[in-house]
Amino acid sequence: MRPLLFLFCLAPFIASAGDLMLGSPASAQGVATTPILPAHFPGIDYAQARILTEKIAPNFYALTGSADVDPGHPEAAGGRIGVFVGSDGIFMVDAQYLPMADKVAASIRRVSAAPIRFLVDTHSHPDHTGGNPYFVKQGALLFAREEARKTLTEPLPAAVGNAASRTDPARLPVVTFGLGDPVKIRFNGDTIDLIPLENAHTNGDTLVRFETADVIMIGDFYRNYGYPFVDPVHGGSFKGVLNAIDTVAALAGPNTVLVPGHGTIIHRSDLLPYRTMIVTIQAEVQQLIADGKTKQQVLAAKLTAPYDATVPGALAPLPAGFGTSAARFVGAMYDEVKATSTTAAMSGGPRIEN
Repeated sequence: MRPLLFLFCLAPFIASAGDLMLGSPASAQGVATTPILPAHFPGIDYAQARILTEKIAPNFYALTGSADVDPGHPEAAGGRIGVFVGSDGIFMVDAQYLPMADKVAASIRRVSAAPIRFLVDTHSHPDHTGGNPYFVKQGALLFAREEARKTLTEPLPAAVGNAASRTDPARLPVVTFGLGDPVKIRFNGDTIDLIPLENAHTNGDTLVRFETADVIMIGDFYRNYGYPFVDPVHGGSFKGVLNAIDTVAALAGPNTVLVPGHGTIIHRSDLLPYRTMIVTIQAEVQQLIADGKTKQQVLAAKLTAPYDATVPGALAPLPAGFGTSAARFVGAMYDEVKATSTTAAMSGGPRIEN
């Protein structure tokens, strides 16, 4: 695997790079290059990072990192955590960066002294899984997709720093599952559904639905700080993101609390504008490709301009000089549409499916 592309697609692993652009600045303009691993990324200020706790339903809490300490996620350090407490114990969703684990545990103990019995990874990226070993060693049984486990066994670049362990066996899920019916766990008087998604943010995404609490932890296929981000090296796709949006929209009621890994907490009504934006950009990219435009020309068209003013972080520079969230989104969409169009043309089928 090309080291820089791997690094970008697993950006939250890096103690700081955040979700970077998929490729070097030259490749983002459609020029073939040999990726070179950057010598330095700005670091996350773990010492200054805080964990903010918000009660979003009875016995359910969202734990979010503080702003302006993580260059890759300036709106909130790392990935958001879900904590469901009750007489049976604590059920966690995601585990933040490893150096944040003590602060996460302290925040949990402020709401419950019960044992942490279960932990589920919504996907493999280390801003969600870095803390796995810490909580497993406290007794949590770790669940994740089989695909996510495979990714967690892969070597990480040195630039990851201490955001996640490369070697601790406790980082790996004990219970894994694939595509198919949800895994159901009866706990604290609720039914918790672990719902596998097909190739959305990654190839190992899971929705975690709390039926009675009426909360769904949705991971990273939705974000409202910056534009949608997928990890194509590990199977992510915008087609899968659209399918994931439809899945959540079908599961959620009007008052269901939807908790993404990044950005603000949302409801079902927020999904349609997000989906419409993705489909619109997808169609515009497809048309430009049909007109013979290069990736550089598609990026120069500034297709996200109608949305940039209302998407926080849309044009903010990504760390290490790798463009903006808008350019990353359009560039990744170009790559996906181009690949799908080429494959379909060879088979005589339609260029792309929504």
